[in-house]
Amino acid sequence: MKIIDLSKPIQYNADDPWFMKVKIKHKPHAKAKWLLRILGLPFKYFPKGFVGWADDTIQKMGVHSTTHIDAPWHYATTTNGQKAKTIDEMPLELGFADGIVIDMTHKADFDAITVQDMEQFLAEKNLVIRSGMIVLIKTGRDIYNGTKDFHKKGTGMSAEATNWLIDKGIKVMGIDSWGWDLPLHYMIEQAKKTDNSELFWEAHLVGKEKEYWHMEQLVNLDALPVTGFKVAVFPLKIVGASAAPARVVAILND
Repeated sequence: MKIIDLSKPIQYNADDPWFMKVKIKHKPHAKAKWLLRILGLPFKYFPKGFVGWADDTIQKMGVHSTTHIDAPWHYATTTNGQKAKTIDEMPLELGFADGIVIDMTHKADFDAITVQDMEQFLAEKNLVIRSGMIVLIKTGRDIYNGTKDFHKKGTGMSAEATNWLIDKGIKVMGIDSWGWDLPLHYMIEQAKKTDNSELFWEAHLVGKEKEYWHMEQLVNLDALPVTGFKVAVFPLKIVGASAAPARVVAILND
C-alpha cells in the first residue's frame, strides 16, 4: 500500500494574503519544566534526563486557510429548503471512497471548466464516473501555493459542471486551485463589467439547491493515476463551522 499526501503543510508563510495567514507559536521543552515546578513538582523529582515537553498553540488560522473541505453551510444557510449542514455534520462515510482525477491543466486562467471539458477527458481516457466516487479536479495551480498570487490565478468550476457531478451521484469533490470557483477577484470584476448578478460564486451556490462538499487547495494530484486509488478526507470536528482543515490522502494498492 502507498499513501500520497494531498494536503499542504500548515505553517506561517509571509507571502500568504492576510486572509490566509497562519500563525503558530511553538513552545520549547524547557517551559514545561517551570510549569511543573509551579504545579508543585520539585526539580529533584523530575525524571532523569527529563527536559520538559514541547507544546504548540495555533494563534491564528481560518478554517479556509489551508487544505480544507467546505460544508454546505459555507454556501448558504439552507440547502433545498432545509438547514444546511455544518462541517461537524458531514457523514464520515462520504469521506472514504474510490477516487478519480480529471485533468484540466490545459485550461487557461479564468476559463471555467465545463461539462464538455469533463466529458471530453473521460471519453479520451475511456473512464466513467460512478456514483459515490470522490472526484479530484487537477488544474496544476498548486504550484503557486505559498505565493502572493495563488488566489488570483487559475481556472475553476462552472455551476453547470458542478451540477453535472452532483447529478452523477458525486457528493464530495475537490480541486488544487485556491478555490472551487474562478478566482474571487475575477468573478467580482466580471459581475460588475457585465452587470450580471448570477456570475459571482456560481459553482459554490449550487449548494443552495443540492447538497455537496468540496475540497480546496489540494496538492500533489500529479502523483496520482487517474483511477485505481481510494481517497480519505476527514475534517476536524469543529462544531457549527463552515469548513475545516483536513488531512486528505490517496491510498494506492501495490
